Parts: sequence; C-alpha cells; structure tokens
Amino acid sequence: GLVILDEQDEVIRPAILWNDGRTKKETDYLNTIRELPDYTANIAFAGFTAPKILWVRENEPENFKRIRKIMLPKDYINYKLTGSFVTDYSDASGMLLLDVKNKKWSKEMLEICSVSEDQLPELHESYDVIGTVNNEELPFLKGVKVTAGAGDNVAAAIGTNTLKDGSCNISLGTSGTIFIANDSFVDNANHAIHNFAHASGRYHLMGCMLSAASCNKWFTEEILKEDTRKLQEEIGEEKLGYNTVFFLPYLMGERSPINDTEARACFFGMDMSTSRGDMLLAVFEGVAFALRDSLEVIRSSGVKIERSNLCGGGAKSALWRKILANVLNLKIDILEAEEGPGYGGAMLGMTADGQYASLEECAEKLCHVKETVEPDPELVKAYEERYQIFKKIYPALKDIYKKL
Repeated sequence: GLVILDEQDEVIRPAILWNDGRTKKETDYLNTIRELPDYTANIAFAGFTAPKILWVRENEPENFKRIRKIMLPKDYINYKLTGSFVTDYSDASGMLLLDVKNKKWSKEMLEICSVSEDQLPELHESYDVIGTVNNEELPFLKGVKVTAGAGDNVAAAIGTNTLKDGSCNISLGTSGTIFIANDSFVDNANHAIHNFAHASGRYHLMGCMLSAASCNKWFTEEILKEDTRKLQEEIGEEKLGYNTVFFLPYLMGERSPINDTEARACFFGMDMSTSRGDMLLAVFEGVAFALRDSLEVIRSSGVKIERSNLCGGGAKSALWRKILANVLNLKIDILEAEEGPGYGGAMLGMTADGQYASLEECAEKLCHVKETVEPDPELVKAYEERYQIFKKIYPALKDIYKKL
C-alpha cells in the first residue's frame, strides 16, 4: 500500500492499497527493464508499491511533487504513535524499491521512480524497538514500546512458527499465500513468486493469490446468499477428486504466479446435473489448485516441502483442509492458536520487550500443533489428474479476458 505525506506531514491522497489493480501500465513498463530482478530480486507485480509511485507521477503530477515521505500503511501508524519514520525489511521487500539480497534501498530503483532515499523510511528488522508511544492523543499508552512490525503474511509465519529453513505456512485469508522460510537468500530464477526478507532476520519465498477465502465469501453472499457450512457437510467423500466442475479463482485478477491483472474468474464444466455443492466444491478446489501453481514454482527452485502449517479463516473448514492436503500432497498442521498474523505481531512485541531471548524461543513456547491432516494416496492421484486439467483452462481463456 502507498501512503504519501507532504512537508507538513499531512496525507496527500487516499492510500492506494495492495490489491489495487490500476497499475497495469506501470507494472508492464517495469517488467521491460531486464535488470529489475538484479536490483530487487523480484519482477514487478501490480500489488507492489513502486508501480503505484509511478502511477501517481504520471496521473497526479502535482501530488507527486508534494511528496516528502513515502511509507506503508502500518508504518504510518507507527509514525503517528512514535514519530519514527521507519519500515521493516520484510514489508519493504514488497515495495520493489529494496535490494532484498543486500537489505538496502536500491539506488537504481529510486532513480527509475524519481524518488530519493531521504523520502524513504529507515530500515529495521521486524523485532527492533523503534521508539515508544509519545502521541499526546494517547496518554494511556505513553511509554509503550513499539516494534517495526511486519506485513500480515510474514507475521503469520511468526505466529505459526514458520522460522526454520524449509518450513512452510499456507494462509487462507482474503488473499491466499504459500510461504517458505529460508536461512539464506535463494536465487529464484523464475521470479514468478516473491523473494523477500523474513521478519526473523532471514529470507523467504512466497506465492500470493489475490482471492482465496474471499472466493467463498463471494459465492456465499453474492450467489447462494446463505451460509455454506451445512452445504459443506452434505458434500460426499465420493465427490472429492472427481468433481467435473472447475473454478478459476481470479475475482480480482491474479498475482502469483501468472501476474495478470486482467485475469477473470469463471466456472467451467457445468451441465444440467451440476448442483450448488458441486460449485462450492469447485471454489474450494480452485483456490487449492491456484496455490499449487505457486508451490510448483517453489519446488522448481529446488526447495523440498513435505508439510505445512495452515492459518486464516479458510483453515476453519475441515473440507478445505482435506482438499489442500491432497491437492498439494502435503501434511497440513493446524495449530492451537489460529490467529496467525495477530499472534505473530504479539510474539514480535514480546520478543522485543525481552520476555523471550529470540523469536525461535518464543515460537517454541507458544506455537503447538493440535491436528495434522494427512494426504490420502488415492485422493492425491485423483487430484493430480484434475490439476492437470485446471492448468490448461487459464491459458486457453487469457486472450479472451483481454477483449472483455
């Protein structure tokens, strides 16, 4: 998200959020720069901050001239609390202004975006104390320590103990992510997924889809107009892996790995026998298949994954958990504390306050698995066949989307 302030520290315009797709032109331009992955370890996605800066420069030149501070939404809150103009390495990675490998602002990217380093926040680790609350409007919080913090998915990795090299967390929130922790920087030659700094002080790879549990919310509220929990219970085991209906979950375009703001959602394969349950099952499977797309890219980088934690609102569905385990062929661990990002934020705060010597010690004490969903070999095989069909649908339709 892009928050820009003027000389008087006043917000210049409403924030442009992470899932705003207006920056297609700017994203396409940045991806014509061959050296971009050398500068940032990533290619451009519409959700990143640099394309938004370019959009303001091109479409709101007067606003662009007024910029004195560029920050992310959470960093603006920290700034209002403490007066400290800082960000953390993990969230800065998604700005496409950071040299992720060397953990410093990229001079080349600053030049491309026509901004200077003094317009950008000071860089910190997520667990660093950046100040104390000194806002006069919050006297009851005066003196409370504030950490640099982290983005939601990185905080979820902390809150699920996804810290060790090769450990994995899947988040089924509004968006969906698959997150792999790495002790050292991994050269991701494909660049279809994100290569970011971790809140632990190390690194991670991440695939991010724009619509995950929000697909279920849309189908429930806009199409069925009723709660789907009872419908989920009615879907028989015999349907899993053999549903003839497919769903492309691109309700807001898509990020990883196809990077297409014009991609659109659709149901495919329906006939007169198609039921509401078939369509709901297709929604759950479509999200799982789209996460599998990112997992395949991660595996192509040589990273081996056998199990994953799972968090987010979608993790509450036993049906969805089973589908994920078999589509991804991973053991899925459900933790006792399901808060994910909020829990991770609290753990960053406790570690910064000295209650634990390290994030690793904090996670060891506070994160416990309560249930594991094991993949079933027969279902894995059935879903493998369905996934191979799913992979062909978007390429067959993508040229049609552009004419809508």
